[in-house]
Amino acid sequence: MKVKFVNTSHHPLPKYETELSAGMDLRAFLPDGPVTLKPLERTLVKTGLFMELPAGFEAQVRPRSGLALKKGITVLNSPGTIDADYRGEICVILINLSQDDFVISDGERIAQMVITRHEQAEIIEVTELTDTERGTGGFGHTGKK
Repeated sequence: MKVKFVNTSHHPLPKYETELSAGMDLRAFLPDGPVTLKPLERTLVKTGLFMELPAGFEAQVRPRSGLALKKGITVLNSPGTIDADYRGEICVILINLSQDDFVISDGERIAQMVITRHEQAEIIEVTELTDTERGTGGFGHTGKK
């Protein structure tokens, strides 16, 4: 599959870092300088990237595990969905869940993007659903162990 990108930043296009990577890193595009994210603060970070996905595909923006574990920085609406008909700039909503300020620098890898196939469901209204063994149980109803 080929995906078209327009890159208005001065950073390289996203790429898969290893042969079997599912995601590619997105970099912050901050031409006006670094941004400080205070504890529990959120911000929209631009990437300078625009893309054209084929029909039947979406891109999911997800946290980078190292930033989440080491710095408490995550993607607020994880996973963020980019639809195939969206042509605007790819942006990332970051939140600082740590107790320390976090400085986002221009070019820093801030999130990862996974491109995946999807289908649209045909919605059928009914008056009742088929019974299952599980039924309406949810939110931990099967226990901890």
